Amino acid sequence: VYQVFESVAKKYDVMNDSMTLGIHRVWKDILMHKMNPSPGTLLLDVAGGTGDIAFRFINYVRSARERQLQRKLRHSQNLSWQEIAESYQEENFKPLGDSQVVVCDINKEMLKVGKQKAQHLGYSEGLSWVLGNAEELPFDDDKFDVYTIAFGIRNVTRIDLALQEAYRVLKPGGRFLCLEFSHVSNPLLSRLYDVYSFQVIPVLGEVIAGDWKSYQYLVESIRRFPPQEELKAMIEDAGFFKVDYQNLNLGIVAIHSGFKL
Repeated sequence: VYQVFESVAKKYDVMNDSMTLGIHRVWKDILMHKMNPSPGTLLLDVAGGTGDIAFRFINYVRSARERQLQRKLRHSQNLSWQEIAESYQEENFKPLGDSQVVVCDINKEMLKVGKQKAQHLGYSEGLSWVLGNAEELPFDDDKFDVYTIAFGIRNVTRIDLALQEAYRVLKPGGRFLCLEFSHVSNPLLSRLYDVYSFQVIPVLGEVIAGDWKSYQYLVESIRRFPPQEELKAMIEDAGFFKVDYQNLNLGIVAIHSGFKL
């Protein structure tokens, strides 16, 4: 698995767009809206090397912070111009309101791509990058408000260990969110999806990334991944409560959610 992601890191984003016709962006936006982070949230994004979830989190919190400030100023009608200007300067000094996102990935190449993207897009504040394994996270217990893993959990060797670690590093009241390719229930769509997955995606991998094998592996890993109800049971076994899932595009992907209570 390490070799696969080392091989595809530089073309990872282009391939995601090609394989999903860009829909992966919508799925990640839905994940962020489901999370609905507020200023001050501490997020751990595991297997998030290229920064897609991290950058969305920063944008979301910045917008929430801006709305918070505007509401505050609207309710203070008697402020002078100077007080308003000072308030903006003071608030903009911390546009994320103490929010932080830690991106943790086992693959150096993926982290390298993410850091380059962050630099290019101007993300620096409230963002850190850590090399680490989902099955043995390098963080203290009860540390994070939210744990996300998007299109990463099917690539860990022991899903049960990764889920236990997610539980360990979350604070009581913290939330687990997993976005992953899943199982399509509609028989016709399932057959079409199989044809596309096994006959088109590896060809795209060869043409775009020069790597047939890695994308053949990715397709096979999706098929081997536990279906929705089975993954839900595994998340509950790790100790999470109020576990549920939301199918997107008839189950091509699903968002699983749970809480550490």
